[in-house]
Amino acid sequence: MTLKIGLIVGREWSFPPAFIEEVNSRNEGVTAEMVQLGAPAMDEPCPYAVIVDRISHEVPFYRTYLKQAALQGCQVVNNPFMWTADDKFFGAALATKLGIAHPKTVVLPNRDYIPGIVHDESLRNLQYPLDWQGIADYIGMPCILKDAHGGGWKEVYVCRSLDELIENYNSSGLLTMIVQEFIEWEQFIRCICLGQEVVMPIKYDPGERKYHVAHDHLSPELGQRIVHDSLKLVRALGYDMNSMEWAVRDGIPYAIDFMNPAPDMDLYSLTPHYFEWVVKAMADMTIKLAKNPRPQVREAGWASLFAGSRHTGGGGPVQDAVPDGSSAPVPA
Repeated sequence: MTLKIGLIVGREWSFPPAFIEEVNSRNEGVTAEMVQLGAPAMDEPCPYAVIVDRISHEVPFYRTYLKQAALQGCQVVNNPFMWTADDKFFGAALATKLGIAHPKTVVLPNRDYIPGIVHDESLRNLQYPLDWQGIADYIGMPCILKDAHGGGWKEVYVCRSLDELIENYNSSGLLTMIVQEFIEWEQFIRCICLGQEVVMPIKYDPGERKYHVAHDHLSPELGQRIVHDSLKLVRALGYDMNSMEWAVRDGIPYAIDFMNPAPDMDLYSLTPHYFEWVVKAMADMTIKLAKNPRPQVREAGWASLFAGSRHTGGGGPVQDAVPDGSSAPVPA
């Protein structure tokens, strides 16, 4: 029996056909195709062993269906239950709990609310006014204001004064915003993490929003720490497809952003070098998941998350990838 991998995507043009072609060329009893959905019934079996989700954060119907597909036994990349619950403030708290360096972070009450919220009745648990000076003293200046549930560099503001912080907050509308310490970085790295096993640290310029092919941009010690901390985070979150941003200050890598469960996999963004790697690595991961599915009860459990560690199913703990390439193709 041939196993099927389904792909749910948005406007992407380069990754989907390359991934489907790569999987279908392997001749491993696994095929890949684009998912087609009409109006699924609540007890409808899922025809896919694995579904790769690249767009449900923008199309709620897909997220709703993917939770039912997971219930039917499909291995969904990424876990729709965790993705639904994740946010940047929780991520900051999780990193801190795991002993991973993270910028100081504070979450703010919403500036505005949906119609029907009566401020003096519905918001009686909120303190007012906010202690803005206390927030600034804790975080420091400059600071970053951003959407706790956002991504793709949207609704992100660098605030260099308390007045600027308050001004940007006042324009945030219905968004839940976090304030974060600004890290004056010496090096910036974006890691692509796949299967909770493999990490590719890539030199990245956030100003240009551009990857750079460079195989000697990290010392062995720094590279090993970034890979180890990246694996610790994705295993805690249970993400099989994620990108993480690390800002290095005084030799210490700070986890800046790691809620990217649908990371950019465009040919022009990644460069041909890393695009070829990610297509093959995604094929490896999804074929493995199709042939060796994880127990759904284990994946739906939260105990391991709050214990601060988790490993992929089957065969014991996964070995950390290290920059010398002994466990994964990561740059030296």
